[in-house]
Amino acid sequence: MTQQLKIDGIDVFIEGEGAETIVMLHGWPDTYRVWDGAVAALKDKYRCVRFTLPGFDISQPRKMYSLDATLRILLHIVNTVSPKQKVILMLHDWGCVFGYQFYMRHKGQVSSIIGVDIGDAVSEETQRTYSFTARMMVGWYQGTLAMAWKIGGPVGNAMTRMVANVLKAPSPREYISCKMNFPYYIKWVGDEGSYASMLPFEPQCPMLYIYGLRKPFMFHSPQWTEKLAAQRGSKVVAMRSDHWPMLRKADEFNQVVRSWLEGTVTKTEEGDVEAA
Repeated sequence: MTQQLKIDGIDVFIEGEGAETIVMLHGWPDTYRVWDGAVAALKDKYRCVRFTLPGFDISQPRKMYSLDATLRILLHIVNTVSPKQKVILMLHDWGCVFGYQFYMRHKGQVSSIIGVDIGDAVSEETQRTYSFTARMMVGWYQGTLAMAWKIGGPVGNAMTRMVANVLKAPSPREYISCKMNFPYYIKWVGDEGSYASMLPFEPQCPMLYIYGLRKPFMFHSPQWTEKLAAQRGSKVVAMRSDHWPMLRKADEFNQVVRSWLEGTVTKTEEGDVEAA
């Protein structure tokens, strides 16, 4: 049975009756639907909470959300769905960006993190791993999406779906529009604060990081994954997929997530977290 709430104008879907709550954040060019398989695999033991990110819903008016505005909405949702207990964050792509920033500002409300394919993407260490070709690819797709946001309308939508096709994004095209490109516009143009207030992501809670190997470049540095893998209770898993391992390798992905949640990390009586 699915419970549906309306929080700050966002449709929030809750499935499952478990004691722990997993809040799932998607990225570009996806919606809450990208987590369908994960919810089906986890809802027998966990409360799965998901929603389409502010500004990403094709059915809603075109609107740009600053980092602070996005985090305020996330905080309201987390406080509403789990007012007395920490939540587990499951994050992908821009969902990682927003989820990591939420954690850095509200560590007391997060028990653990599952990050998918985005690590220290903006760090100097990661940037140094990019070849000239990789830099050109990043500049092309991000610049095109930023331009599509500015243009808007049918032309902006067509540009956005063209990029989605080139990148082989699996999201259904009927839910993709230029409305969801505003984070790229903010990043490139510097509007709405330009994400200048972002904090370096330094996870101090247990974290599972899953990434795809079949990409022209990575969104993390080797130093970051090595440090994370050495952290107590954390784990790094590489899969033979592209940017969407939760869809391309769904069974393997869900098995790894469930195994890590149930076996790798245990909570002590004092509330600390340690490796099992």
